[in-house]
Amino acid sequence: MPIIALRPDKVRQRTSQCRKPSGWLGRVSLWSMNRRHSKLTDWGLARVAIAAGDTILDVGCGGGRTVAKLAAQAPAGRVYGIDYSPDSVMVSRRTNQDAIAAGRVSIDEASVAALPFASDTFDLVTGVETHFWWGESLGGGMREVFRVLRPGGRLLFIAEFYNGGRHARYAERLGALTGMAALDPEQHRSLFTNAGFTDVRVVDDAPRGWICALGTKPKE
Repeated sequence: MPIIALRPDKVRQRTSQCRKPSGWLGRVSLWSMNRRHSKLTDWGLARVAIAAGDTILDVGCGGGRTVAKLAAQAPAGRVYGIDYSPDSVMVSRRTNQDAIAAGRVSIDEASVAALPFASDTFDLVTGVETHFWWGESLGGGMREVFRVLRPGGRLLFIAEFYNGGRHARYAERLGALTGMAALDPEQHRSLFTNAGFTDVRVVDDAPRGWICALGTKPKE
């Protein structure tokens, strides 16, 4: 059953575990997201070149599957993951325990509104299924990501939900019920350009309802 067909209270209950997983239900959601979002993540990551020695941050790392994919593509680099859900941090650390032990991955509890990293640190920042949950922190989160990227560094958002394609008919209602930012492709483009990014590209797969957006921090 599509989630929008559920009663409003059920919609909020389900989406709350996507926004900030907690407890046993949250851990089940994290396991499910690791599995369900794998193809989506591969589709989005194919849009960006990742060098072996890149330093990468995954914002809203959830169950840690994206961190593992990034670490595999940057075997001589280092990958950081942050999430504001303690349960997500726990599961993500478990998912990446070998890479953490090897010193190639770090997972910490933090918010995109105040990233605990120095400016000009990362070659790439990714956000998979997360930016539409940032709420009032969306603009501030974009500024924080811009700050921690090195000049020439890139930001990549990947999501299975946007205002367009197969979701267009109920995006606004779902946004009103849950607080999700139901952005259309042009609003994604404006989000990046308003934060200072250049070379912005937005790609959507209307039949599947997927979208990815990529921008570059200008070189000084």
